Order: sequence, then structure tokens, then C-alpha cells
Amino acid sequence: MVKGKLTFETDRCKGCELCVVACPLKILALDENKVNKKGYHPVYEEKTGKCIACTNCVVMCPDCIITLEKIN
Repeated sequence: MVKGKLTFETDRCKGCELCVVACPLKILALDENKVNKKGYHPVYEEKTGKCIACTNCVVMCPDCIITLEKIN
């Protein structure tokens, strides 16, 4: 099964949550303990190692802050 490694440009995230909603496994969340340069709570991978590389979050992000690397 293909897995994915997610990388986020957290300083550019505006906390819109579109990626959180788009994730079928619900592994993404906004980090309520951090505030980025823009003043928003950025997205992070809450359940690390569970990504199935579906690319839903990457496609939904309006600011293209998510990078997905597919790994086997």
C-alpha cells in the first residue's frame, strides 16, 4: 500500500481547514498551540504515518502549502 509523507509551509497557512475537511482519514488538524507569521493556527498532521497519499489535501489547499511525497 502506498503511503504519503506530508510537508507543510506552516508560515503561509491561513487556517481555512479545507484540507482538514478533505482528508478521508481525518489525520489533519489545526494546531491550536501555535500561531504562524500571519496570525493563524496552522495545519499539521495529527496522526503521523497514517497518510494514504490520496492527494485530497494538496488539491484542496488554495495556497499550495502542502507537499506530498509518495512512499512505498
